[in-house]
Amino acid sequence: MSWMELSLNTTEEAVDWVCTLLASTNYTNDIRIAKYTEPNSYTLVAQDITQPCWAFTVCFYLPCDVHTNVRRSEIIDLLSPLERVGLATPIHTDVFEEKPAHPEVLSPVIRRIGERFVVLSSNASYHSEAIDEVTLRLKTTLAFGTGLHPATMLSLKLLERHILPTMNVLDLGSGSGILSVAMAKLGAQVLALDNDSIAVQSTHDAVNRNGVEQQVTVMEGSLGHGSDLGHWLNGDTIKNVPTIEPTAAFDLIVANILARVHIALAPDFRRALRQTDTQAGTLILSGFSSDYEDAVTTSLNKEGFEVIDCERLDEWVAVAYSLQ
Repeated sequence: MSWMELSLNTTEEAVDWVCTLLASTNYTNDIRIAKYTEPNSYTLVAQDITQPCWAFTVCFYLPCDVHTNVRRSEIIDLLSPLERVGLATPIHTDVFEEKPAHPEVLSPVIRRIGERFVVLSSNASYHSEAIDEVTLRLKTTLAFGTGLHPATMLSLKLLERHILPTMNVLDLGSGSGILSVAMAKLGAQVLALDNDSIAVQSTHDAVNRNGVEQQVTVMEGSLGHGSDLGHWLNGDTIKNVPTIEPTAAFDLIVANILARVHIALAPDFRRALRQTDTQAGTLILSGFSSDYEDAVTTSLNKEGFEVIDCERLDEWVAVAYSLQ
């Protein structure tokens, strides 16, 4: 069978968006991510020096049949907004008699994050190098949170410092499930919640792939007034999404979603966290840039939260808050 390869280069912050959009087509699960390599010097001369710094090359394969060209056009239209804002290159198309292996180019991505986490693609061969190392093996084609996006990496760094084995925690907007799996492997009991059905499927896959089914409950739904906000990524109306009432049930909440959702849910975050004599409720928020940091923190301050920790990478920020 012949195969059409669609490829593009993308930035560090947009690779998750690319994979999420591609996965939403349901055309194939074969999405391959490789570190971007510079073209030859002749090509570089012709490049605009203002272009973004490409971090990854994403390849996507379609079987060549009567539907291929239509599907190719749909994918180009789907990704065109990222190209317009400079987060991805135009799609390049090749046709092969057999699907290329290209192990030297499309090798699995292995990312070390923080002191202990190692994020692996589903087919990566890896042997742990340290006793306390925590491996997170994920299928990186289904939803937000591959471990490549700065917001995800910053969240993992904060979770590494703040999760205790006795905690009952909420992962709001679980995406690919990477944060849920990470918290479970650090010993917590986790409720993974997302209002997107693709994300829920992805979280289930990650939980099963990492063998933490006994510690993670996966649900489609939202916290408090979150369902009123529509789909968190695009604002579309969502009907019949279950709601988890905020009733002081969690020791820690992590939410790697948009700033507008954090701001709207600030009262629900307060009500959903519990405080004890020995431990205050902890809230870890990410998914926004420093441009929104003051607005998010101001909304949390009004609900009695104070900043206790922070991680930054370029313009991205993740903040840990505690109830006072």
